[in-house]
Amino acid sequence: MALLACLATPAPAEELSVELVLLADASGSISPEEIRFQRQGYAEALTHPQVLSAIQTSAYGRIAVTYVEWASAGEEDVVVPWTVIHDAASAAAFADALPRPPRRAFGRNAIGSALLVGKDLIEGNDHDGWRKVIDFSGDSPNNFNGPSIEDARAEVVAAGITINGLPILCRFCDTPARYPDLAAIYAERIIGGLGAFVVTAEDETDLADAIRRKLVLEISGEMPARRMAGR
Repeated sequence: MALLACLATPAPAEELSVELVLLADASGSISPEEIRFQRQGYAEALTHPQVLSAIQTSAYGRIAVTYVEWASAGEEDVVVPWTVIHDAASAAAFADALPRPPRRAFGRNAIGSALLVGKDLIEGNDHDGWRKVIDFSGDSPNNFNGPSIEDARAEVVAAGITINGLPILCRFCDTPARYPDLAAIYAERIIGGLGAFVVTAEDETDLADAIRRKLVLEISGEMPARRMAGR
């Protein structure tokens, strides 16, 4: 009976500094070329010495990361599953896995649905992060289907998860003309939770650097010099 009790006891969750869901836009406004460009930007950022230093000097010296592409509600796709990164080799393994899977997320923007998928991934994994963060990126604030952004954000924040934003003035698109204040919209409508902030990718050459800056802040728990706070 004692043996059966031991076998029935779930293993304790792995403690680490941050559980981080990278939610990347794969909606209809994002071309296959841009999908590859985004993945490459995250791969470069995760293997950057500054990001590795932030991980290794964090509270536990390790983080858990998953990369998810979002589009219509129910089309969200886990491109790379939860991976613990603690050194250059584990970061490289995650980065190497990013380009390989085909694109499987399609359709019109469903930001609320994407945020709730991020919440489910955090609550359903085998890790116990000191902080829990959704890193949401996209090139518009539209929400054409699925739950509302307001309701989804409230549910995510109530679960103790922070939503940070990475608005992308995307490669070869008209986002700057349609949404010149996209960063302010993200701050008002999307981000939320303790210490939430926005970092903007101003153009295609800035994407990898913007991702790197954002990851360093998220992993270290620091705040950007100019914080844009959401509710």
